[in-house]
Amino acid sequence: MTSSNNLIDKREQLFRRLALLTVITIYLLIVAGGIVRSTGSGMGCPDWPRCFGRWIPPTEASQLPPGYQAIYGAKLKGEVEFNAVKTWIEYVNRLLGAFAGLLVFALLVVSIPYLRRDKRVFYGSLLSFILIGLNGWLGSRVVATELAPYLVTLHMLLAILVVFVLLYVMTVSFSGRLPIEPVTGNKTIVNRILIWTVVLSSIQVLIGTQVREAIDEVIQQIGYSERYRWIEHLDYRFYIHRTFSLVILAFHLAVIYQLRKHTTTKGILSQLTTALVALVVIEILTGLILAYFSVPAAAQPIHLTLAVVILGAQFTALLMLNADQLLKNRAVEQLYYS
Repeated sequence: MTSSNNLIDKREQLFRRLALLTVITIYLLIVAGGIVRSTGSGMGCPDWPRCFGRWIPPTEASQLPPGYQAIYGAKLKGEVEFNAVKTWIEYVNRLLGAFAGLLVFALLVVSIPYLRRDKRVFYGSLLSFILIGLNGWLGSRVVATELAPYLVTLHMLLAILVVFVLLYVMTVSFSGRLPIEPVTGNKTIVNRILIWTVVLSSIQVLIGTQVREAIDEVIQQIGYSERYRWIEHLDYRFYIHRTFSLVILAFHLAVIYQLRKHTTTKGILSQLTTALVALVVIEILTGLILAYFSVPAAAQPIHLTLAVVILGAQFTALLMLNADQLLKNRAVEQLYYS
């Protein structure tokens, strides 16, 4: 019996480690996607799944087939011009996406034993596998439509949904092992504020994608060389996004205040929400850098990644706050008490 329990513990430990690695990889993939967009490398590989018809992309124009501009120019409105740096940025992004897909598949395989103990883990892993496959296909459509703004936005939002599902699965697998402090008194108000924080932050991310689309429109009008003039050409979406960040910060401060009011000990939940405020402040600072320093390319992926990290941390905090309802394995309890 002891050896059997040890085997189960090892399998669960393997799953938790793999789940954590997968979440980190998805975040790195979002970073890579931000770099692709900020450097204008989205069409660095004009075809999919190959890159200029090759599995390993070229490093110089001499490695391309004769007349490559004529071959790919029609697809890209005759504007194709080989740039090795942009090509490899896009290619590394694709490789990281493929690696993330393999990790999610491995996670699904490792989750099979959970069918007997906690079906939520298995079905959550299955859902993440389906979603990342769908997002991979969506990535191919992004290339096929020459970076259609609505598809680029949908591609990113689906990646965030994958993060949410993986965080849920990982948090459930850690159930009972996390030092979550009890919330006394009226937990409802904390829940409501935190839910509104997640909702408003999600809206803020959506507005941010609209700002990015507005920047793309400005680039088409005045070009990359006029980077220092991009902000002054933006419309109301930019100003809403900038002002709304203060609302997001206020809600995070309200969450911390309510948690300190309704908890007697400091645990992982308090630490997580405190870290969230720090992340939001840094996010606002990167936004200021983008607004007042001519939208530097290096700051764009940082701004995007922090936004997704904040959303993930909020979602995890919400799960932990409601651990007794959302994370408890009732199937195991019934087996134990029967």
